[in-house]
Amino acid sequence: MSPSAGEKVVLITGGNRGIGREVVRQLARRGFRVVIATRDAASGRQAADEVRAEGGRAASLALDVSDSASVRAAAAAFAEHADHLDVLVNNAGIYPDQGVDALNVSRDQLTRTFQTNTFGPVEVTQAFLPYLRRSDEARVINVSSGLGQLAGLSADQPSYCLSKLALSGVTLLLSAALQADRIAVNSMCPGWVRTDMGGPSATRSVEEGADTAVWLAAEAPHGLTGRFFRDRQEIPW
Repeated sequence: MSPSAGEKVVLITGGNRGIGREVVRQLARRGFRVVIATRDAASGRQAADEVRAEGGRAASLALDVSDSASVRAAAAAFAEHADHLDVLVNNAGIYPDQGVDALNVSRDQLTRTFQTNTFGPVEVTQAFLPYLRRSDEARVINVSSGLGQLAGLSADQPSYCLSKLALSGVTLLLSAALQADRIAVNSMCPGWVRTDMGGPSATRSVEEGADTAVWLAAEAPHGLTGRFFRDRQEIPW
């Protein structure tokens, strides 16, 4: 099913649960055609079915952001759903630091976390760039964390913090590289959100966590690029 004339298309990685799922829900209600990219194809199809049951337009796409072959295959398969991409939300992420700190985290764990949280957004953006370039005002949104701010780094969450700190660099580099294409690239922090990752004690609802990503996708001035936001306000790197 191709998008109708004037319909905006958004791709959300990890859009089957948590913050990503809420971004899917809110943007679908705003009239976006959503493409839900998930490592597990069945969960992506289920999420797309739920959007369509609520009256939205949705498709699913198998995509493991930590695997280069999967990224390439997903970019090729995307052509079945749309010929352009208005918004890419790099949301998929992992948080594997339970029981480790900066003194004992392994190289393997650092590599695994960076593959998903940092290298994934780089490669997905590269792979979908031909579609983004066909949009009049394309946007890339990297879902980061306050734990990736220089002032927020924690020795008890080493691979996650470092991967998100590096994601800030990714955002700045891509923003500069894509200025000539008029593609805005920003990072956002959802805060501590009640999801599987954040846990039940978190201070924010999933709706609150998704709000800034939705704002960047649908409302923020397109001229904003190379910045870091929380609660729709710019915050320090």
